[in-house]
Amino acid sequence: MNSAADEQRINAIRFLAVDAVQKANSGHPGLPLGAAAAAYTLWTRHLRFNAADPKWFDRDRFVLSAGHGSALLYALLHLTGFDLTLDDLKAFRQLGSRTPGHPEYHHTAGVEVTTGPLGQGFANAVGLAIAEAHLAAVYNGDETIVDHDTYVLAGDGDLMEGVASEAASLAGHLQLGKLIVLYDDNKVSLAGATSLTFTEDVRERFEAYGWHTIEVGPGEANDVETIDRAIALAKSQADAPTLIAIRSTIGYGSPEAGTFKTHGEPLGKNMEATRKALHWDSPPFEIPAEAAAFFKDAGAKGAALQDAWNARYARWKATHAELAAQFERARDGTLPSTLPWPAFTAENGSVATREAGGTVMNAIAAALPELVGGSADLDPSTKTYLKDQGDFQPGSYAGRNIHYGVREHAMAAASNGIALHGGLLPFSATFFNFLDYMKPSLRLAALNQIREIFVFTHDSVFLGEDGPTHQPIEQLAMLRATPNVVDIRPADALETLEAWKLAIQPHAGPTAIVLTRQKVPFLGERRADVARGAYILVEPPDEPDVILIGTGSEVSLAVEAAKLLEAGGTKTRVVSMPSWRLFDAQDEAYRHRILPPHVRARMSIEAAATIGWSKYVGERGIAYGLDHFGTSAPGAAIAADYGFTPRHVADVAAGLLANV
Repeated sequence: MNSAADEQRINAIRFLAVDAVQKANSGHPGLPLGAAAAAYTLWTRHLRFNAADPKWFDRDRFVLSAGHGSALLYALLHLTGFDLTLDDLKAFRQLGSRTPGHPEYHHTAGVEVTTGPLGQGFANAVGLAIAEAHLAAVYNGDETIVDHDTYVLAGDGDLMEGVASEAASLAGHLQLGKLIVLYDDNKVSLAGATSLTFTEDVRERFEAYGWHTIEVGPGEANDVETIDRAIALAKSQADAPTLIAIRSTIGYGSPEAGTFKTHGEPLGKNMEATRKALHWDSPPFEIPAEAAAFFKDAGAKGAALQDAWNARYARWKATHAELAAQFERARDGTLPSTLPWPAFTAENGSVATREAGGTVMNAIAAALPELVGGSADLDPSTKTYLKDQGDFQPGSYAGRNIHYGVREHAMAAASNGIALHGGLLPFSATFFNFLDYMKPSLRLAALNQIREIFVFTHDSVFLGEDGPTHQPIEQLAMLRATPNVVDIRPADALETLEAWKLAIQPHAGPTAIVLTRQKVPFLGERRADVARGAYILVEPPDEPDVILIGTGSEVSLAVEAAKLLEAGGTKTRVVSMPSWRLFDAQDEAYRHRILPPHVRARMSIEAAATIGWSKYVGERGIAYGLDHFGTSAPGAAIAADYGFTPRHVADVAAGLLANV
């Protein structure tokens, strides 16, 4: 049974949260009312953090996967002394506030990841735990430098989502013992009781994944001592992650507790009855002094933990100067002064760009130890395996190759978590068409402006016989439409090298490198100005009559078509445009130099959807591409059938010139 002091403190969390929801007349009071006891126990008895330094590297990570319950997290952050005021809580969900409707990384101190789309936080947490395990294996020795837990508060909706199932399966295989999930098992979702749709035995499912599970029954879900023992037991289980199923009551204390009506609407007329039921006499946004002082002390205790860590780190650094320099550089997101980049020439450069990408990654891997990642069971095809760098597996967490299995969505979400943890630069790889399976996670990487690298291979219909199920058409347009993503589709090995030089740079936002399965010709030793998004590859001696703009494998096609046009007397410029995003970021003078406004005969050539190309080809130009699905056939046969040949492209361009 809880003490009176514990009850008061738990209610302080509950009512700060529901008062914020009520004032905004928008939000989700059900989770804060039901999960407050579990959150209180975790935050005041187990979670290692320093409110004065939210970015202390060895802090425990807390992820509110059920992001709709954001008011709960904001109440905890305010009470424990983070930089979040009562005025911020009063501005919940309002324009410009630091308390948005769902937690946003970079936006509110103490928020580790952006959550809201259910299951994402859970899967991000798997990435956080992977990062912790890897860094601990690399850096711990005579002193323990990396040793923290990752905690998740997840709801029924999180565990229904496929991305959480993928991530849970992966975490169980990897035996991530420092990952602990508090499952708010209230049996209610937005539209009704979970019995409508979700009747599996969740504990048995997680045990089958390889997790430990603990149950806190309905009579104990608000009991601090019971929850405390459950968390302590979970922390002692080093050989597997743990799910603690807490049989809570959504909207606890409300007249409509236990029903979906408390999920996503302010308490409204039930507010006073709820206050009375929980014996809460304080006015809105007022916290009794004793409770407020307790929480502030709880938040300040982490300073001593950080001081002890700082002392350990200083001792370790004194005897491991080189390793410490590596740790600090990677933690700060900076690069070595030099890297051993490979060189591509006519002799070795006529390869598929996926092959070139693999060559680049392996050339720099040893000198860039923070580069970690893997593919969705495709590294022999994506060429993204880091040779001699080991596999990340139970018992060998220092390995840098993460085998995600056929779990594209969890791969991307976990990669986000690895990046958000700090100290590592993650990459993930799959076929470009399977971007569809991971788009929600890529979108959150873009929203959070996370520094990570997505490698997409098999980038067009020219992958051939696997057919339209595997041939991307609309994916480039979708990628380019996503804010903050740097899209790069290199034309040859040299542009692939330049793409990787850009991708590893410290900058805001993810980079997507889109690569071919098929061999492409080396386009010559030159300054491949990928960093500017587009550059002139072939220039006639005089003012061009027509401009051919290509990306990826279609650039070499444009070069061959230009030769035919030149032979017929048409002066032709060829522009390689590996990145729309980077080109659009250039000043007007540069953009006009590459695409002079007065040269209106322009033709883009890309084996993908044509949407968006009008911006570059203009009203009189032609966007030559594919606005239909592909077919199963050898790549050369597809190219001939769809008109991606030098002769056909030259004829289309000549016709364009005649009509401009």
